[in-house]
Parts: sequence; C-alpha cells; structure tokens
Amino acid sequence: MCSLSQMMSNHCALWSTLIYPSKIRNIGIMAHIDAGKTTTTERMLYYSGYTRALGDVDDGDTVTDFMAQERERGITIQSAAVTFDWRSHRINLIDTPGHVDFTLEVERALRVLDGAVAVFDASAGVEAQTLTVWRQAEKHHIPCVCFLNKMDKPAANFSIESIRQKLKANTVLLQIPVGSGKNFTGVVDLLTNQKLIWKIKSMGDDGRMFESKPLDQSDEPELMQEVNEARAALIEQVADLDDEFAELLLTDFSDNFDAVPPVKLQEAVRRLTLARKGVPVLCGSSLRNKGVQPLLDAIIAYLPAPNERHHDLVERMSRLLVPFADQNVEIPSMTAGNIALTVGLKQTVTGDTIVSSKASAAAAALRAHSDNGAGEKRGDHATVLLSGVEVPDPVFFCTIEPPTMAKQADLENALNCLQREDPSLKVRVDPDSGQTVLCGMGELHIEIIHDRIRREYGIETDLGPLQVAYRETVLHEASTADTLDRTFGERRHVVTVELGVRPVDSASGSCDFAFTEEVEGKLSQEMKDAVENGVQSSYLQGPLLGYPLLGVTTLIHSVNIEPGTSPAMVSACVSRCMDKALRLAGGQVLEPVMSLEVTIEEEQLGSVLGDLAQRRGTVRDIQSRHDNKVLLATVPLAEMMGYSTILRTITSGNATFSLELDTYKAMNPQDQNTLLKRVAGLL
Repeated sequence: MCSLSQMMSNHCALWSTLIYPSKIRNIGIMAHIDAGKTTTTERMLYYSGYTRALGDVDDGDTVTDFMAQERERGITIQSAAVTFDWRSHRINLIDTPGHVDFTLEVERALRVLDGAVAVFDASAGVEAQTLTVWRQAEKHHIPCVCFLNKMDKPAANFSIESIRQKLKANTVLLQIPVGSGKNFTGVVDLLTNQKLIWKIKSMGDDGRMFESKPLDQSDEPELMQEVNEARAALIEQVADLDDEFAELLLTDFSDNFDAVPPVKLQEAVRRLTLARKGVPVLCGSSLRNKGVQPLLDAIIAYLPAPNERHHDLVERMSRLLVPFADQNVEIPSMTAGNIALTVGLKQTVTGDTIVSSKASAAAAALRAHSDNGAGEKRGDHATVLLSGVEVPDPVFFCTIEPPTMAKQADLENALNCLQREDPSLKVRVDPDSGQTVLCGMGELHIEIIHDRIRREYGIETDLGPLQVAYRETVLHEASTADTLDRTFGERRHVVTVELGVRPVDSASGSCDFAFTEEVEGKLSQEMKDAVENGVQSSYLQGPLLGYPLLGVTTLIHSVNIEPGTSPAMVSACVSRCMDKALRLAGGQVLEPVMSLEVTIEEEQLGSVLGDLAQRRGTVRDIQSRHDNKVLLATVPLAEMMGYSTILRTITSGNATFSLELDTYKAMNPQDQNTLLKRVAGLL
C-alpha cells in the first residue's frame, strides 16, 4: 500500500488544482454483502494512481476498510470516503456497507451523493440487501450505474433479467462479455464496437494494461452476431426513451441507424441516466483486475456533476479537511459540489443542515425560490433545509455496564460520541433499574459497538443478555373520559377529556390520532399541540409490558378546558385518559418477524430446513441458483439469536444468509404468556 507520506503528497497535489463543479462526481458504491464493493473501490484507487499496490479484503489491507473490526471480519461496517482523479475529473467516492445491520450507513451516504454504482455478484444476481439499497437510492432520486462483478466465477451468468424484474429498473446494456467463468477475458463496448481484452498472465498481473481494438471479421462469428444484435437493441431502446436521439436518427441516419456516432449515443444514454429513465449496465471482475477502467469511464460519462443535481448551498467553515478513508488533509477552501469534513461541531448530528449565518440561509432560500419560479417576496421565504435521513427503529437491545462506577462518566461520553456518529444506535436509561440500555439494528451491530468502546475508548464493559424489541397493540375498541382538577398556588387547572382508541393494521407500523370536527374548530393551536403531546407520550408505553405501540388510532371526542389551565395540564389529562382507554382495550404483544434468505448447497437443504422448523420459521419459497439452493423464509427475530454460528456449523461454513425486518405479528397466546412470566421474573 501507499505510505502515509505518499498518500498525503497525492492529496496535496490533488487539491492544489482548481476543479470546476462540472468536472466533479460524488458517487457511492452500494451492494449486497460480498458482491465486491470494497475490492472494486480498491482497484479504482490503484488505477487512478492514488495507491501503489492492490489491497485485498481477505488480507485486511484495503484502504477503505480501515477499522480493526472491518479487517478482522472482512466486511465493511462504516462508510468511508476517498478522493481521486480520473481523466481530468475529480471523483469523491464513498464505499458503503452491505450488511443489513448497517443499512443506515448507506442511507446517510446516499443523502449527500449525486450518483451511485450498484455492484452485483454475477453468479447471484439481485440479492436481499440489493433490494434495500436500491430502494434507498430511489428514495433520494439517485441516478445509478450497474456493474455485474465476478464474471470470472464458474456460475457467473450475464443476465440482466433479475435487475429488470426485481428492481423494476430499465436496464441499458452497454457491454457484452468476452467469455465467461475462467475464460472471461474482457468486454465489447457496444457504443464504439471496441473489444477490450485483459491478457492476465499471472496472479500478480495488475490489469493496468489492456488491449483495445475494433471488432473485425477475424473475431468469432457468434460474438459478432451477439454484438450486432445487442447494439441494434441498444439504439432502438435509447430512441424509444429519448426524443432528441430519436429525431437525430430519423433526420440524419434513417438509412442506417448503425452509423450513428458513438458520441451521440453516449450523450443520449447520459440524458436517460440523469433523468432516471434508464440504468447503464457494465460488467467485469474486480478481483481479477478486469473491467474496472471502463467502469470509471462510465462514472464520468453518465453520472451527474453536482451542478446537475441542484446542490447550490455553499458554506465557509473555519477548518476543512478532505477525507481519504482514515487519513485527512487540511485544505484552505472548498468549491461548490465537493465533499469535505469539518471539525469542532460539538452539537451537530447526522441529518443537520449547517449554514454560516442566518443571512446566508435567507439568501439561499431566496435563490431557491427564484430558481423555482416561486416569485416570493423578500422576507416571505421559508427556511432552507436539506432532507434528513430516516432512522429505522432498533430491533435488539441489551444492558451495558462499566467495570466500576468511576468509569460511568467515561462510558456515557463514549456512548454520546457513538450516537452522534451512528444515529441507528439508541441509548436509554431503564426507569426501574437505572441501567443503561443499548438499542441496535442486530447482533453484529451491538457486537461492533461493544468492541469499539473497548478499543477506541479503553473501557471494558459488560453486556447483558440480548433481548428483542417487541411492540404492543390493542385488541378492541374502547372509549373513556377523565377529568383533571389541580390547584397550584392561586391558579386552578381544570380539563375534561373524552377519547376512544381502536386497533388498525399493525403491519403499517404507525399510530395516529384525530379530532372530531367540533373539537378541531374549538381548540387553539397551542391546546391542539398539548393534546397531541399527551397522545404521543402514551404511544411510547403499551399497557402490557411497556413496549411502544403499533397499529393504534385515537379519536378525540371532546376537550373542555377551564380558563387559566396550562397546556402541560391538558397533556397530563390526555395521557392519563389514554392509559385508561388502552387498558380497557386489552393488550397484545407483537413480535418482529424477519425476512430470511439462505444460500446453500443442495445437499445441505434438509439440515437447514430442519433447523428452521425448530425456530418457528415459515418457508416462502425455495429457488435454484446455479448449483445452489436459495431458501426464502420468515422467522421470528427472537428465534434468530446466534443463527450465524449455528448455520456455519451445520453447513461447514458453506452458506450465506441475510436478514431484514419484514413485519410485526401478534404472538400466539402460549408464547405471549411465557414472555409475560419471564418479564415478571416467574421463569
């Protein structure tokens, strides 16, 4: 790898050159775990000249997987940013995790990026976490390029049907592979009809040099026919989607569509990509050093520059740093469209929008309104906020204790820092026991947090048993009323509330409330807010075990408030009335049910199915994927403790699996009674 001084020298040279926004690409690499994201990133850094040796995930020496936990496990845990140049363009790249426990890392990376490269294992196609990260990219309207990696694997299949069917993506095929499996040697560029061949002579060959030549009659007839058919289909597809290109064909190339210049075809594909009407698809093998340079060219050719994504807010910070994984270089200034770090912001968290002053925020708001043609008057503008990130609810929790009470303050400081860095980590204090409780996205997530506290903060903590974050709902409709009458000093507070609760679909994962028309028109906004606070606070603790509620709706029938009554007293009365109604409606525990995907060899299917049956699992489908079987099932999260270890044992390590939250379902009476007794200390 590069030495630190070499890396810093590269960065200083990089930032000494002014790069205009049109020459910048802010991109993320996203995929299912083990699809080859980090390996692809490593090759990009090497071919761009920013590292001088190829790192390997298995050897634990890649640039972006710099955390000790990442190098020990061979997976990406937190997003890492790197910056390099390619063909006179600046590429700011973020390598994101593929494990479901760290989905939020992908979310907050996509939130600030302009484009993304979705990496696929060509032998597996679209996998569980691929669907998740693709949905995240769609939510943020991110233009994407697809890269079918691992074309060297024996089971590799150059098929884009799974992308079309499962992701509902309009794929635009730009390359045809030359060979497959161990015979994969390169690609044919359908825009230029150039054949790109990597003649790798040994494992030590770095793939930097490759042969590029036009297709001619000496090439295999089957390849020539496949390329001709694919290019004709590409031209037809682009013409159907891009009116400007269709007009060009009909006007200037009506006699021979194939004569259209590659540059015109490339411009049309770029327009489709930026408009998210199409997704360019390329292929290669990053581990075998084949096909990465054309992918870099595609990033520049098809993904947007910052000024094409309308990120027009510019801020001036006191100290700016450019990230290169775990190394940073201080720079004097930053032009619009770049990605940088700043230090000293002690009160900010992920999702905040930072401005230099109220005046600059007002000016930016006015510019935004002017650009949108809103015609707002000065002083009549809204606050400009960039969209935040949606943080999923934790599904696991456990207690954490310092070795001695003298370390409690240090532990609290460590947890505060980690929460600012990772919003999916939640920390609370149990009101009954006073213990600190960690809430996370999965076993691995909490395990990593525990390990980081030990390594980075030097605190040896003890974790309690891992527990499932259940939810509660109500069984029946119930109505009740309550009156609160309190006198404090000379001020009397009197409020009477009547409301009703009823169950709705708990799978929707939400609770809501509404006023009757009479109440809506009678209450001031201040008192409406007070009523809402009372309702929402009651949703945080169910009537059975105190778990948060799902699938409950509340209707406020009447609110009578005597003059002089404070909003706090209104909230208190509503909360007390809600608690009564929830108890009358009867409680039901909901358990998180996970969507499980296991890829195994066929002879191991019986053992895995037998284990799954003992975990209250329900098989949804068993699919074939080349020589393997893909088992799709739903399983209660409570039954998945330690599953990775058990699966590794019964399959001799020849299996992979992914797990993500599917829904919350009502527990059967027997399991619910067992849980109630366990919580009550009777078991």
